[in-house]
Amino acid sequence: MLEEIWATLVSEFSDLPDASTIVRVTVRVAIAAVLGGILGYERERKGRSAGVRTHMLVAVGAALFVIGPQQAGMAIGDLSRVLQGVVQGIGFLGAGAILVRSAQRQVEGLTTAANIWATAAIGVIAGLGLEATAILSTFVVYLILAAVPFILPKASEPVREPEKPLK
Repeated sequence: MLEEIWATLVSEFSDLPDASTIVRVTVRVAIAAVLGGILGYERERKGRSAGVRTHMLVAVGAALFVIGPQQAGMAIGDLSRVLQGVVQGIGFLGAGAILVRSAQRQVEGLTTAANIWATAAIGVIAGLGLEATAILSTFVVYLILAAVPFILPKASEPVREPEKPLK
């Protein structure tokens, strides 16, 4: 009976059968976490709603949605459907970061939502084992977030309509 229990436990944990698989999964998940953290730090530093932890979790989650099916031997066509679900799901998460302030006619959170979306893509790339592409992509996204505001002129205050006198 104990042998049967032990054999069952061994088979349940057989998704990491050797050291190279353990290292591969660890590197991919760690790269996703670090790169997501870098992008989240930029948002948190600017006082935005989604910060370091959110971006790390998005990147790691996206990586896991790729790593799991790969380890299970899923065909590339099936994996593309998983990726479609990730992209769509992240869209809903990003929508939660967007606020519409109708009184001021302003929309806030679009950049954070787009950053969450890009972070998920970077997590997917890291999960696929394309670490150099993930690092390069993180650099480009960070550059967009950090440098573009200095390059483009600042938008002026929104024009407000004058209040109408009461009758």
